[in-house]
Amino acid sequence: MSRIACGVVAGPLYLVVGYAQAFTREGFDLAEHPFSMLSLGSLGWIQIANFIVSGALFVVAATGMARFSRWGARLIGLMGVGMILGGVFTADPALGFPLGTPDGPPSALSWHGMLHAVAFGLAMIGWIGACFVFARRLGGWLAVMSGLTGVLLMVPMAFLGNPGGTVLLYAVATIGWIWTSLVSLRLSRPAYLN
Repeated sequence: MSRIACGVVAGPLYLVVGYAQAFTREGFDLAEHPFSMLSLGSLGWIQIANFIVSGALFVVAATGMARFSRWGARLIGLMGVGMILGGVFTADPALGFPLGTPDGPPSALSWHGMLHAVAFGLAMIGWIGACFVFARRLGGWLAVMSGLTGVLLMVPMAFLGNPGGTVLLYAVATIGWIWTSLVSLRLSRPAYLN
């Protein structure tokens, strides 16, 4: 298996593990709670591992992508590092999750909550930037999808914290994970790396 193939697996792995927890963890509501909050509570280790393993897979994929695009590889690597850090530094309890947590946002962010937010920002900068780099480097429908995905990934940032913002983030991020798998699959073909 090539290093780039790790990028084919990383997005679907993150989605399957995340959605499986979202539908089975008591009190978790996809309309309100981002996947980051799954890192909390007695089963939080599952999402922490999901962040770290998926992020590491993207970092490995980036080392293989460097032959095709150094900047694209660096940005995918940044996304992976952001995911790893998002697993190491957990979000703060809020919005009634885990059960017993007061409704609404936390009164103040903890140091690990702040670092989680920074990790999210790094991952998004890397992800969005990679979309635009690969939009220039790839041809055909995948170049168009790359550019559109980059634009779509920016949209939810304006709506986070508002009703529907979390749902929008899930929809757009799912498209983004599919994009990363498709680009990784395309780049794993020998013709692209020679």
